[in-house]
Amino acid sequence: MKKILCTLTLILTLTLPAWAKSTVTLAELTGTVGVQMEEFVKETVNASSIRGDSLIIFQLDTPGGLVSAMRGIIQAILGSKVPVAVWVPPGGRAASAGAFIVQAAHIAAMSPGTNIGAAHPVTGGGEDIPKGDMNKKVMNDLKAQMRSVVQLRGRNEDTAEQMIENSISLTAVEALKERVIDIVAGDISALIKASSGRRIKNGSTSTRLTLDDEVAINRVNMSFAESIIQFVSSPEIAYLLLSGGMMAIFFEVITPGGFILGTLGGVMLLLGAIGLKMLPFNWAGIVLIVAGIILMAADLIAGTSGVLTLAGLPVFCLGGVFLFRAPGGELMELSLSFIGGTALALGICFGVMAFFVVKGLRRKVSTGQQGMIGLEAVAVSDFDAEGTGQVMCHGEIWRAKSEGSTFLKGDAGTVKETDGMTLIVVRSAV
Repeated sequence: MKKILCTLTLILTLTLPAWAKSTVTLAELTGTVGVQMEEFVKETVNASSIRGDSLIIFQLDTPGGLVSAMRGIIQAILGSKVPVAVWVPPGGRAASAGAFIVQAAHIAAMSPGTNIGAAHPVTGGGEDIPKGDMNKKVMNDLKAQMRSVVQLRGRNEDTAEQMIENSISLTAVEALKERVIDIVAGDISALIKASSGRRIKNGSTSTRLTLDDEVAINRVNMSFAESIIQFVSSPEIAYLLLSGGMMAIFFEVITPGGFILGTLGGVMLLLGAIGLKMLPFNWAGIVLIVAGIILMAADLIAGTSGVLTLAGLPVFCLGGVFLFRAPGGELMELSLSFIGGTALALGICFGVMAFFVVKGLRRKVSTGQQGMIGLEAVAVSDFDAEGTGQVMCHGEIWRAKSEGSTFLKGDAGTVKETDGMTLIVVRSAV
C-alpha cells in the first residue's frame, strides 16, 4: 500500500506543473475605438475570468475613437479579476482614446518604433473644439479621467496629462523614460517574460504575477460578423460607403434597365448605415452629402458644363466635415485631407461615369421600332391608292404607308416614323 501511495504522489508531483500551466489570453484590438471594440473587450474579460487565465494581453493599434466606448473599455479593464496588459505591437500606435486604454492597464507596454499620446480632444473634422465653456468642460472631464487611471497604476501623472493638454506624442523609449508605460517589448514572448514577477495591484489587493517559462497562449479574435461591424464603424469607411452608395443608386436611377449599380449601391448604403449606427453622426452632414450629389447630378441632367459639379464638390466636402461632429466624438479623428481626397476621387469617378452615361443617353437607338427611324426602305410591291404597301427594311418586310408620295416596286425611301407595326416612309432626297 505504501508503495502505491508513493507512486501516486510521485506521479502527481511530476504532472502537477503541466496541469497548472499558466494560460494567457491574447486579443487583437485594431481600428477605431467604438461600440464593437467595447463589446469585444467586455466579452474577452468575462471569458478569461471564467477560465481562470493568468493574464490578458490586448494587442492595441488605434487612431482613437469614441469617448463613450473608451470609458466602457476602461471600466472593463479596471473591473477585470484577471491582470490586463495592453501592448502596442510593431508599427502600431495608441493615439487619442488609445492612450487612455493603455494607461488603464495593469501592465502598459509598447514595441520599439511605436507611439502613444495625441489625446487632445477634437471635433469629428479633426479640428480643436472651439474655445469656451464646452471646451473647458470636455478638457477637464478627460483630464480627470486620465488622472484617475494614472494615479491608480502609479504612473507619471504630469506627462499623461500633457497628452491631453498639449497633445504630445511619445515614442516607446520616451514613454518608458517618462514612466507612462512599464515595459518595452518587441514581441509577445518578451512581453510575457518581462511581465512575470511584476507586482499587480487589483482593487485593494496586491499580488505578484507569476508566469511559467512556457505559457499556453489562447488567441481570441472577433467573429466574421463582428469584424465586418468593426470595419464599417470606422469613420472613414462609413463615409466612403455612404457617399459611394448614394452615387451608385443615382446612376442606377438615371440609367434604368440594369441592376448591378443599384444592388451595389444598396449594399454600400446598408453597410454605411450599420457603421453610422455605431458612431455619433450629425444629420446635417448627411443632408450636405446628399445635396452635393444632387448638384453634381443636376449638372449631368441639365448639361451645365461642370458648373454645378464645381458647386457640388465643396458642399459634398462640408458634409464630410459635419458628418461626425456630434457629442461623443471628441477623440475621433477624421482628417480634412482624407475628406478632400475622398471628394476628389469620387468627383473623378463621377466624371468618368457621367461621360459614359451621357454617351449612352445620346447614342442613337439601334434596336426595336425606334431603331428603324432613318433607315432606308425599299418597296417590294406597288403601293395602293391609299398609299399603303410593303417595304424591305433592315432585312425584314414591313407594312408601310407613304407620306405625300407614290411608291412603285423597287422605289427607295426613308423611314420617317413608326405607327405601331407600320412604317411611315417618305421618298429619299435625290
